[in-house]
Formats: sequence, C-alpha cells, structure tokens
Amino acid sequence: MRQSPVKEKMIFKGVCTAAPVPAPAPAPPVVWTPVSQPPAELPRHWKEQLPSFQQDWIRKALFRANTNTGKLELMPNPVFWWYPPQPPNVFTQPPASPDVFFCRPLFLWMPLKMWSIPLVCVQPACNNHRLTAAGLYRTVRKVLDIDGWYDMATEYLECKGCKKKYPAWSDDILAQLDMGHRRKFPAILTYRYSCDHRVVIMMRERTQGNSVTQLYRKLQEEHSAAWTRCTLEYLTACEPFADSSMTEPPVFSAPPPLPALPKPKWLLSVYARDVLSRLPEVKAKITSVFGSVLKMDSTKKVTKKLAGAAANTAGWCTNVGNEHGQILVSVLTAAEGHGLRPMAAGLVRRYREAGVAPPAILYVDRDCCTPHAQGQSLVRATFAEWDELQVHLDIWHFMRRFAAAVITEAHQLYGIFMARLSRCIFELDPEDVTALRLAKQGELRARGAGPVSEKALDKLISKKELALHCRKRTRGVEETARRIKSLIDEMDSEKGRDTLGVPLLDHERIQQIWIDQQRHIACIQDPEGFPLYMKTGSLKKGGVELCCYRCARGSTSLESFHLHLNRFIPGTSASDAHFQAYLLEGLMRWNQDRMEHAVTGKHELRTYDSAEREAMDRLSRKVLKKSLDECFQRPGVYTGKNNSC
Repeated sequence: MRQSPVKEKMIFKGVCTAAPVPAPAPAPPVVWTPVSQPPAELPRHWKEQLPSFQQDWIRKALFRANTNTGKLELMPNPVFWWYPPQPPNVFTQPPASPDVFFCRPLFLWMPLKMWSIPLVCVQPACNNHRLTAAGLYRTVRKVLDIDGWYDMATEYLECKGCKKKYPAWSDDILAQLDMGHRRKFPAILTYRYSCDHRVVIMMRERTQGNSVTQLYRKLQEEHSAAWTRCTLEYLTACEPFADSSMTEPPVFSAPPPLPALPKPKWLLSVYARDVLSRLPEVKAKITSVFGSVLKMDSTKKVTKKLAGAAANTAGWCTNVGNEHGQILVSVLTAAEGHGLRPMAAGLVRRYREAGVAPPAILYVDRDCCTPHAQGQSLVRATFAEWDELQVHLDIWHFMRRFAAAVITEAHQLYGIFMARLSRCIFELDPEDVTALRLAKQGELRARGAGPVSEKALDKLISKKELALHCRKRTRGVEETARRIKSLIDEMDSEKGRDTLGVPLLDHERIQQIWIDQQRHIACIQDPEGFPLYMKTGSLKKGGVELCCYRCARGSTSLESFHLHLNRFIPGTSASDAHFQAYLLEGLMRWNQDRMEHAVTGKHELRTYDSAEREAMDRLSRKVLKKSLDECFQRPGVYTGKNNSC
C-alpha cells in the first residue's frame, strides 16, 4: 500500500520545491509554451552542464520564483517528458539565433514526487529506513536516441538515518519499483553518456551483418538527417531577410555543429551492460528448457571468433537441443567429446530438480555404440544416471559416412546413390501416402485434368509435400542391411560408372566402410513404441484433410542451429565477455522463437523481455480475468548449480 506523500522540502543550493502531492492522472507529453511568470534562474550545476540553447526554455518551463521568498522552485505537478517550444511558422523579424531550431527534449525522472512510492535505504544497518526528497540531483545526463539526443534529470533522495543519498536513477532505486513503473525509465546509464533503450533493442537481433559498426552508421545517418532538417528550417527562415534591400542586412549565426556520436566500442559496452543487467533472467530462460528427445552435436566455426586473452582456448562448441529445436546447453570445450561430464551432470541435475521425466532418446553423430568387448559407449557412460536413455546415431551422419567412399560428389550418379541409400533406410507410411495421392487427384480434378496413372501422380507430388504430410519409419535391421548391401554391390559394379566409364565408388574404401558401419544399423532404427512425429495442424487439399507433421528424429535441427549460432557473434572476433553476452542473448531469443513456433506456428507479439511479459500476464489475469499472451510460459529460477549454458 502506498504511503502518504513525504512532507520534507526538496533543497538544491537554494532551490526548493513544494511538498509532494499525490500523483495526478496520466497526462500527454508536455510541450512547453511561454506563460507569464516571475523570472527564475537555473540551478548553478545545471547551468554548467546544459548547452546554452537548452537553458532558456528549460528555465522557463520547469522552474518559477516563489512570489513570497524569491527562491527557485519546481513547477507543480511535473511530468516525465518536456518538449521545447516550436519555432513560429512565419517570422516577421530575422531569427535572433538558431537555438529555437535545435532544442531537444528533457526527461525528468522523479518517482518519489510523482508517485509517492515508498522507497527505502538499501544499507543493511538502516533496516529499510524510508528515503525522503533532498532536492534535484546536480548532474544532467545526455542520452543517445535514434535520431538525436535528449537531456535527463532526476531527483535526489536521502536517508535520514545514515545520511546516504541516492539519485533516483540509480539501480538501488530502480530495483524497488514494480515493472509497470520501472519501464517508464527510458535509458541505460554509463559513465559519460547514456543510451536510450530503443537504440539497445536494435543491437539485440542477431542476424548476419548486424554489428555495432552497422548500427553506428545507421545512427550517423539518422542524426545527420535530423540535423540537416533543423538546419534547413533555420536557413529557410533566414533567407527572406538575407535578400532584403536593407542598408545593413542582418548577420546570422551559424547553426550549432552536429554533436559527435560515441564510438562503436561504446555501443558494444552498452549492449554488454544491458545483457548483464538481465543476466539472471536470461540464464533462467535458457535453463528452463527441457525435452523428451535430445540431440547433441558440436561445431568449431564459432570458436574461431574468440579474441584477446580467450583466443585459441576453445576448439569446439557443443550444443544439446530438443525436439522443438530449442537449445538446452551450449558449452565450449578444447576437444570434441572431451570434458563434457560436468555439462552432462548439470543437465541431469536440472531434470531432477525440476521434477521433469528424463529424456527417452538422445541422437548423436558419434560414440553411439561400441563393440561388446569394450563395454559402454562414451555418450552412454556420460549420461549413466539416465538408465533408460536410448542413444541413437543420427541417420544423416550415418549416410555421410558412405558418401566418403564416393570418388567425387560431382559424379553423375552421386545424387541417385544418396537418394537410394535413404530409401534403403526409410519407408513412407502407406496411409499418409494414400491420403496425399487422393488430395493430389482432387486438385487435378478441380483443374479439369483427366485421370492419370499412379506413377505419373507420384511425380506431381513434391518433396516438400511428402515431408510435410507423410511420416517415415525405418525398415528394421535385417531389411536395412540387405538393401544397403544390395545397393553397394550394384553401385560398386559396372552399373556404378558414368557415361565416361568413371566409377562412383572406391572399391576398397566402400567395402571397408560397409564392414565398419554394419554394427550401427541397429543404432539408426526408430525406438519401439515412441512417437517421433508431432501433429502441428492440417491442410485441406483437393477436398481431402491432410495432417501436417513435425519430425523429432535425428540431429539435423542442430545443424541448422549451427548456421545461426555463428551469426550470434557479429563480425570476425569478440572478447570473452562480449562473446558470452552475444551467445546468451542469442540462445534466449532462439529458444523463445522455437517455442512459440511449436505452439502456434506464428506469434504477432515479438518481445523477449520475460519480466515484462510476466508482469503483463499477471496483471491481465487479475484485471481482465484472462491472459493477453497465451504463449507466455513463466521461466524457472536460475540456481547457478553447474547449469552450463
């Protein structure tokens, strides 16, 4: 419950304000217009920090001289945003200066005075002693916005117990505000400059080429365009008087120079500060992901971007994903497959502490099984606590091992060989194929085409339609081995030569590969009784209702993720701190996109701030008795117990 307004006056070097009053109803942003009032002067420290063209309108808009005491006081009922007066549409006299054309807004942050929210001292000895108003903070911050700058001022708060003072924009004060009030504060503060949240958001999306250098150039263009517009407006107002036939034409002042932008390195530090401020939330979202079908794979391309002291300290990035394409764990190791026991222990602990059933299947690209004489495989031993976990070899990697025996992938028969190898392993569900054929026949009848043969009909069905509407299943160990052996024998004979007589396969190599890979045929078979396909929706084609499926088999989704993972870190190099900031932010956004795509297929609300979404969900359920964000899932709490991410 909010307390009554604080009664102490706000003192600032002879500047006082009236006692706080209850916060008024929300009002639109204020554009200051001149009014008749006693003259007032700006606080001395503000005068030293504000540029000359800002001082006059801020002095008249925010302050007034008390008629009784003559002391400077703040206008009653202050608001957050104050906008300078606009230049007149028509000038009857030459503009005295260009100042009115280049004024910028002011943001006034006064949570205690405006809302009367009880704020307390964070010192342990004070035992949550209430803070009171202590005037205006002497520092005025300059904040970088998308197309310009604005100034920001705040109030000073004091603890009467320990005499400690806090500016109202400090983290100690902002952390005490609820989400609805805190999000009204627009900027991230650094030592010299400050940065608006809208600029930081532009750095969060991790796509190819989205670097701080590119953002710096975009800001340069936006700022230059805004400055040019103001200069044109000023010069246009001056032009009629410059052409007049007066004996002494007026002398016009040059416009103020374009303010310099902070360098890209500063933008990068602001981005890292933003990620660090949300670090517990980001880690909690990453470590709140689970799955019943896991995939583990490694890549080394992204580790080449580590620079500085961290360069050459990691050789592989190992990732564990689930059936929806989300990433549960991402760790850097010196070598592939080694040093993963702490990661596995953290993953097992995560499932156990969350009370989630262990995964049933784990797809890998190596170490799936070993000869019986050698005991357990490395992967099985790493996840030994999950007794019922089935480790399977990814079929795409299994097929690529046979491709190593091909003399050249440019061979005329290479595509045919790989397609037939796939058919040796998979068969289509006959019911799904029948339904798709009926749908295709219905489409042909709707276009007025006559009946066609089944073979011609199959040629009209695209690979995309087969993948979307038809489920696949493996053929079993014996049938798969027989078909692959028959294919190898055929392609390793005269039938495996092109028109120039060049063979497709190297005889000795393919025979050795077949000997080595026979034991893996059991590893690529689908698990008994476990559904690998999820129904995501349905489509009506040719009058037939067709189901749409998503497959959880294999680690192909991780191969796609690795392409995007390399884009999470823009440019060609990053220090260890910036590398982790980019990686954490990228993983969190990737997981949320995959989750919402799995739930609804498409979601219009594109926001990744779980604190904001949680607050909105709680308030909407309380006020409206329903949720406005059906896709929101509250993340767990990050425990920090070896949950590698």
